[in-house]
Formats: sequence, C-alpha cells, structure tokens
Amino acid sequence: MKPSRPLYEREPELAAAEQAVDALCGAQAVGGLLIFSGEAGIGKTALLAEIETIATDRCTVWSARGGETVTSVPFHVVRQLLQPALDQLPPDEVRSLFGAWYEIAAPALGLAEPRGPQPDPQGVRDGIDWVVSRLASRLSHRPLLLIIDDAHWADGESLAWLASFTSRLGELPVLVIQAHRPDELAARTSQGGSGHPDQVRVALRALTPDATSELVRAALGEHADDPFCREVWAVTGGNPYEAVELVAKVQDRELPPLEESAGLLRELGASARGSGLVARLERLGTNANRFAWAAAVLGTDISQDLAATLAGMSPAEAADCTARLRDARIVSGFDPLEFVHPLIATAVYRSIPPATRTAMHGRAAWAITRAGLGAAAASRHLLEVHPDDDQELVAQLREAAGQHLAVGAPEAARRCLERALREPPRHQVRATLLYELGCATLLSSPPTTVQHLRAALDLPGLDDEVRVDATFRLAAALSHNNQLKEAALALADEAGRTAPGPGRMRLQAAHFLWEGMQAAEEDGPARSRRLARNADHLAGRDNAERALLTIRAFDAMLRGENSQLAIDLCERALVDGHPARGLGWTDTEWGFEFPTLVGITYAFTDQLDRAEELFGEAVRAFEISGWSGAHLAFAHTLLGLVHRRRGRLAEAEGFLREGLRLADRVGSGLPVHWDAACLLIDTLLARGRVTEARTIADRYEFGLPYPSAMVLPDAPCIRGRLLLAEGRTKEAVTELEAAGQALEPRGRFNGIWAPWAGDLARALADDDPARASQLATSARVHAERFGTETAIGEALRCVSLFARPEDARHLLAEAVRHLEASPSGYEHALARFEYGVAIRSPRELARAQKLATACGAEGLANRAHQARASIRSSE
Repeated sequence: MKPSRPLYEREPELAAAEQAVDALCGAQAVGGLLIFSGEAGIGKTALLAEIETIATDRCTVWSARGGETVTSVPFHVVRQLLQPALDQLPPDEVRSLFGAWYEIAAPALGLAEPRGPQPDPQGVRDGIDWVVSRLASRLSHRPLLLIIDDAHWADGESLAWLASFTSRLGELPVLVIQAHRPDELAARTSQGGSGHPDQVRVALRALTPDATSELVRAALGEHADDPFCREVWAVTGGNPYEAVELVAKVQDRELPPLEESAGLLRELGASARGSGLVARLERLGTNANRFAWAAAVLGTDISQDLAATLAGMSPAEAADCTARLRDARIVSGFDPLEFVHPLIATAVYRSIPPATRTAMHGRAAWAITRAGLGAAAASRHLLEVHPDDDQELVAQLREAAGQHLAVGAPEAARRCLERALREPPRHQVRATLLYELGCATLLSSPPTTVQHLRAALDLPGLDDEVRVDATFRLAAALSHNNQLKEAALALADEAGRTAPGPGRMRLQAAHFLWEGMQAAEEDGPARSRRLARNADHLAGRDNAERALLTIRAFDAMLRGENSQLAIDLCERALVDGHPARGLGWTDTEWGFEFPTLVGITYAFTDQLDRAEELFGEAVRAFEISGWSGAHLAFAHTLLGLVHRRRGRLAEAEGFLREGLRLADRVGSGLPVHWDAACLLIDTLLARGRVTEARTIADRYEFGLPYPSAMVLPDAPCIRGRLLLAEGRTKEAVTELEAAGQALEPRGRFNGIWAPWAGDLARALADDDPARASQLATSARVHAERFGTETAIGEALRCVSLFARPEDARHLLAEAVRHLEASPSGYEHALARFEYGVAIRSPRELARAQKLATACGAEGLANRAHQARASIRSSE
C-alpha cells in the first residue's frame, strides 16, 4: 500500500500500522493496540489520516478526537466513536443491539434518558464494551478499526473505558490506534491499555534536515537551495506542522526559496505559533478575531450560528469571517467548523482576555441551555465562569451534577458540585450541596466523602430525613475507609439527637451493623444483649424492624446460638422469602449489606438453597443495574461461599476467582479482596492445592495487618489453616491462639465460620494432647448448642482424635451420619475417609474417594485411594 500523500520519514510508523491492519484483516482476525506518541505538531494527525486512508478499503473505521476545551464532557470521545455507527440503525435495532445493557449504557451515549438506580461507572464501561463487541461481531467481513487522535485530551470517562477495553483486545477482531502527547497525558492520568500484551508503542521523531529539504522542494520547487532548506529546518526544529506552515507563508509572501531569503524565515516562523499567530489573526480584522475567539470557546463541533451568537454578529458577518479564517489556514470545514490544528486552537483560546473569555463561556452556557440541550451540556462552560454569587448558576450546576451521576459519570458530577461551592451558594443550600457532593464521591473517594458529609452535618440547613441519610452514608464511607469504629460512633451520636421514629431506627440498625462488623470490639456480649433486646420481639412490620432482625440473625449465627433461632429471625426479616422493597440489593436507602447478611446467615446455618437463591438474585440485580464493580465481585464471592459450603469446590473456585478478577478491575485492598481471597484459600486447601493457596495469600497480602472489618470467614482462622497445611505448625498455633483470644471474649463460637478451636486442637495433638482434647470438647459443646448437622459432624470428627480407638470409631460413625444429612459434601467426604481409615474398610474408603472426586477434592481422593491400596496390600 502506498501513501495517498507524502509523509516524510514515517516509513517505520506506517509499516507498524500496516502490519497491525494485516493481522486484523488476516484469517485469524487478530486485534491489537497501536500507540503513537509525540510532541505537538510532530505529525500524529497526518499519520492517523494516512492510516485511515490505507485501511478504509479493508476495515470499518471509526474515529474520534479529544479536545482541550472538552476534557470535562463525559463520554465525549466514546460518543464520537460510536454515534455515527449507531445513527445508521433503526431505534428497535439499536435497543436489540444493547440488549440488557440498554438502560445502563445508552444514556451515557446520549441515546436514552436515564432510568433506574444510579449506574456504577464500571457497569457503564462494561455496557459500552458489550455494544462495541456486538458491533464488531456484525462486521465479521470487515474488521473494526478504532482511531483516537489527541487522546491526551480525551475526557476521563472515555480514557477509563479505553483503558479497560484495550486490556481485552486479544478477544476481539478490533484494532485500536491512538495518538497522544506523552507529557500531557501523563499529567492527567496513567496511560490506558497497558494490560494488553500485544500493544505496540511508537514515538514519532522530528524530521531530519534531508526530509525537511524534501518537504520544502515538494512545495516550492527543486530550485530551493540548500541554505534555504537548512534554515527552514533550523527555524522549525524539524516539526512537520511548523515546517508546512512556514513554507505556506513563504508562498504567500512570494519569497524566492534561496539563501538571500533565509534571514526572513525566523520572523515568518514566529507567526505560525503563539503570539505570532495571534498577531496574524488580529491583522484579519476585529470581526474575524472575535469570531475566532468564539470558535475557540466552543472548541469542537463548532456551529457557525452558535459562534455568531457568541461573537454578537449576524449570519452574513459570520460567513465572511469564516471565509477569511479559512483562507488564512486557521479554520477548515463549513458547518461545523474546526481549527486546522490543535496548536492554533490553543493559541487562539489563550489569547482571549480572561474577562472576555469568562463572559463568552457564560453566554455559551446560556445559548446551550436556551437551545434545550440541558444543564449537563452547558456545564463545561459553567465551570469556566468566575464565582459571582449567582444562585441560578448554583442551581444549574446541581442539576448538571444530577444528570452526570445518572449516566455513570460521578467525576463530572463532582466537578460541577465543587464549582457550585465556590460561587458560593446561600447558607441554607450549602449543607445540602455538601451532602450531594458526598454522595457523588462515595464510590470513587471515601475519604473525600467523609470530609464533605461531616461538613454538611456540621452546618444548619439539612432537614431531618436528609441528616439521617447523610449520617448513614457517612458511616458507609468510613467503613469503606477501614474506619468502622468511627462509623459506629457517628451513627450513635446522630441517633442520640434524632427523635424516635423510622429515622432513628435506621441509625440504630446501622450502628449495630458497623459495631458488629468490627474485627475487634470492647464488649461484644453487651452489644449482642442490647441487640437482642431491641430485635427479638419485632415482627418485621417495616424496613427498620427488618434491618434490626437481619443484624440480630447474623449476630446469633456468629455467636453460635441455636441455629433455628437465627433462621426464624431471617424469615421475619424477609417478605415472602425475599428482601423487602427498599431493602433489596440495589436499593440505596439501606444498602446491600442487609440482604447480604441474611444470605450469609443462611449459608452458615445449613440453609444453602435459601442462600444460593438470594445470592443468585444479587448477581442478577447488580448486572441489570450495571453495578459490575465491587458489588458484582462480592456477589460472585457470595456464590463461591455457597458452593464451598456445599462441597462443590471446583465451582466455588471458579466463582471466587471471578470475584477477584472483577475486584481487581476496581482497585486493590478492597474488602471484597479480603473475603474472596480468604474463601479461595480455604477452597484450594480443601482441594489439596496448598501451593496455589499460598500463591493467592502472597498475591493479595493475606495476613497481618488484618483490616478493621471482619472477613468472610474469619481471616486469622483461615491463615492458621494455611500454615498448618504447609507444615508450619508453631506459626499456625500462634495464629489460631490469637484468633481464639479475639473471638471468645466476644462470645463468637460458631466453629464453621471461625474453625480455630478444631484446627488448634489438631495442631496441639502431639505436643499438648490434654489441652487439645479440652479444645475439641469445648467446640463440641458449642456445636451442639448451634445444632446444625455440619457443626455437630465437624465437632465429632475433631473429638474422635482424642478418644480411645473404639470410641473414636463410634464418634466418626456419628460424624458421618450428621454430615451425610447435611448439605456439606466436602466435610462428609472427609469424615467418611477418616471413618474408613479407622475401621480399615476399603468399601468406606471407596465411597469417600467417590465423594471427594465429586467435590473436586483431588488431594482427599488421592489419600483415600492410597489408604485403600495400603489396606489391601496388608491383607
């Protein structure tokens, strides 16, 4: 393929692009990421245009371009990429293309009004991924090429999508080519796409003197002499844009391209950039200058009518100005217009006197609002207006923030609300605005949320209902920030100031929640008694009562109270077996923690069918609502818990690894990372994969210091179990003893949630059998009080270690009977294996091997097989 127009010294870049296009269009349709970087004017745009030309006959090409003045417009670049393709489809086909993602992603692309709960930004990105993937699959005969120019000026939401999308390009027949200025992109964000293994990065260099001479002679003729060409290179530094502009000015001035003219080149070159360009613009006349200012304020998709409105001139005057600016190579196109080069747009915009620029942004916001395009569309201009005690502007920015939140752009909402604070708002509005700002930053920055909500609560102006909600959200933010004690204290303080009623009960329920979720507390039994007094008599008539019943059920499960009591409390907390309206998975008034606690309580009271039903609902609810970040990661983790408890270890591992994968996309060190890693380590140990369990522990730093929030199941217990499996018995004893010392004073004796006593007894069996026996006996007492088949069977299995052989066989037979009646397949297989060894029964060992194999416990299956072989060889 040959270039359609000269590109000097870009053969390696074009070769890299052609290679990528060939791979995309080949039999395997291999996608990829190709990144060009270089300073302003180095020729990135011309290179991308050439690549588009040579690829158009082989690919479907979508292109977009960032803009310096529109970095605050969410999804601006994504919309440029997708809307031309989507506009070609009828509405019903567009809706079908989006499928279940329509309500989530279509509003972000401007195709639908937002509906339903506020979407998670990760969910919006996933929805856009889905749409691009579906469109790419429809283009199987013409693979898809995405070209993004000036990516350093892409809006934050588009950059985030590009980063996530390009990390999975190996799965799609899509090639992404983008260009950026490296320093400016690094100043805004980390470069996206770093996760793609087949990416290619190419840095563009300045032209050499020889290439510059070739460029000059192609434009001015072969008679251009060497000293003249050399001076063009010296003046421009080999920058292609500046060289082309300088040559054009030489043509305009009709200078001979000879050494005698070389002395004039520096003055001409200066007019192509910065103050020189501004001076050249001023020479075009006042009207043209003012029209160019208006165009620079609008930035992209420059409408002649709107620019004329901003410049205060008639359509005829605007047309005349456009013609003059086009002749001067400042703008190109017709309607919409665009600047010939971003360097020109930047120079013109920065040349506008500050007061005039601010006024023009205000007028642009007015014009956009008057045109019915909405507060969000006007917000980028409102952000540039100087504070002036304008309460209408405060209202517009608050409205824009709500619209940004509704499409999954909380950072854009934050910018609007922070700007509104600087106006400033009236005193009676300020507290509400701070509350809104705290809500906008809850997912992205818990510390910032804490700051704003505390400030809101310290000011007058919040009504009672909003105060309750602000405190509830403050506690959630503190908990996300690993400050559970502070969360509980904030709730207790506000509850003390709140009049009796639903609001106070909501605060009390949240207070009990975050007190109980702490990894350590001063007087757990006293809290449990207060909770029982507040909840045990409740019937679940409203959500406040149901929330208290939920926390009470969870607490009863942790304490190892009678399991039927915990189950009955859960039943009262639900409506017809499901979370009540307002207490559902995506309801924001109470939060997803409450249905989660019901499901976990079911999981540890052998009600695994109920737990699986609830957690399956969670996955569906989060997916439908686009909550595909930490929420969906946690839902997969909860399903992994159910499968682990059932003994479906391979399925559990799959859900838990998916939970970690989803969590990894959001950040690191999140609560869900601890829960998923803890359960995955326990599952891998059950499968006999100790080395893999250690790998997970190391990767996710599973160990001291533990978070201030409790982990599912108890983290020190599972770490002790890992150390024991690795043969590090002394370290395991230390870890398990510490777990017991933390749990026993709190009255938490559920040996399935926190199996420290049984594992510690096994660790001490050889060195301190008396203490080990005492631990096992105590664990049995607590298990029998709890009363589930799993708890009793596990306790009997442990006690058998310290009994006489005949009693041990009886105890193991009882353990098998209880565990066979339980839903815990792995524990049943383990008990049957130990029973088979105790009675030396190949038949029982064969059954144990079959059960272990069905569970995915390869290590246990191998041990059962070896034990059978040993017995047979000795007979």
